[in-house]
Amino acid sequence: QVQLVESGGGLVQAGGSLSLSCAASGRIFSNYAMGWFRQAPGKEREFVAGIRWSRDYADSVKGRFTISRNSAKNTVNLQMNSLKPEHTAVYFCAPRDGAVIANIRAYEFWGQGTQVTVSS
Repeated sequence: QVQLVESGGGLVQAGGSLSLSCAASGRIFSNYAMGWFRQAPGKEREFVAGIRWSRDYADSVKGRFTISRNSAKNTVNLQMNSLKPEHTAVYFCAPRDGAVIANIRAYEFWGQGTQVTVSS
């Protein structure tokens, strides 16, 4: 079984920064891809960033967000800078035995998510 716990969300003013963390446990190996996704109210869950042997980002967050991982601790972080109100969403992490893929259906396990709210 796989457990994922996201943390680090909160309320921040536009232009501010937040650092999200995802702690993974269970059958997750260092060669797994790890992805960050978000779901805004009334919208579908969407890909934000992923990491395996390289880093991938959604076009909307390139230059603002940075994904990193600590394989020894099985954690994945998402540093979010220059936040905008449109970044408001619940952010989730998910592992994948394979390459980073933007399609959410390619990911089997999800955490509870962490709420990020950016005020204008």
